[in-house]
Parts: sequence; structure tokens; C-alpha cells
Amino acid sequence: MPERAPDFVYTVFIAADQETVWNGLLDRELTKAYWGHYNESDWKQGSRWEHVRSDGSGTVDITGKVIEMDPPNRMVFSWTSPKNAHDPDQESRVTIELIALGPDTRLTVTHSDLIAGSDMEKGVTQGWPAVISNLKTLLETGKTLREDDWPKA
Repeated sequence: MPERAPDFVYTVFIAADQETVWNGLLDRELTKAYWGHYNESDWKQGSRWEHVRSDGSGTVDITGKVIEMDPPNRMVFSWTSPKNAHDPDQESRVTIELIALGPDTRLTVTHSDLIAGSDMEKGVTQGWPAVISNLKTLLETGKTLREDDWPKA
């Protein structure tokens, strides 16, 4: 088995209630707005999910299975590239936890079991902060961040 990187953990506080943040993680049009992808699934334990480009190409960049769903508190799903979908050694795991703080929400993403030094690890550690910051901005202001000057992965 390949060497694993330490867990990547990212926490952010969002000025939106827990249900709104949960919906932002799953709603097709919202994920398109802040992620440039649709996250497609029925979001039931054991179901497949796909991270599909929203450019009309239908390209699936990431895929996995829903491992755990506890709306609106916690979701866990596997994460891998479609070309590695049948290789468990290439699979990582994402845990998203939401905690209500009155009218606000604490969102924590933990991405574990990444292969140390892999392109996936690099993409994930750069990608999650941008994606979650964009979600936060969208939910708080109704607009997304301008991505023109962002570094390209």
C-alpha cells in the first residue's frame, strides 16, 4: 500500500444556518456556481456520487461512494479519479461536518487517506480552501469569488 499523507483538515465559519450550508453542499445549481461542477448523487448511504464538470461536457473528474449521511450534520464519501475507481489503494475519504452556532455554522472538511506526494494530494490541499471559501462567500453575499487570478492546479 502506498504511503499516506496526514489528514488534510480545513475549518471555516459561515454566516448562514446549518440547513442552508448543508443545501449548499448538495444543491446542483449552487455547486455549479461555487465549484464549477455538479455533485450528482441521490445522497443515500452506499450510492455512487460523481463530480461532473458543469461545462456541458459531462466529464466526471472525481467519483466515489456515499459512506455515511446524517443530514444536516455529517457526510462521508470516498473520493477517487474515474480511472482509479476499481483500485482501493487510490481511494481517499472526505468527511464534512457541520455544527450549528446559533444563526451561523462551523463547517469542517477532513480529507484522509491521500497518497503522500500525489497529484491528488496537491490538488486537494489547494482545492478545498478555494472551494469552501467560495461556498462561504456565495452563501453570505450571493456572489462567488472572482477566479481569474487564482493559481491553476
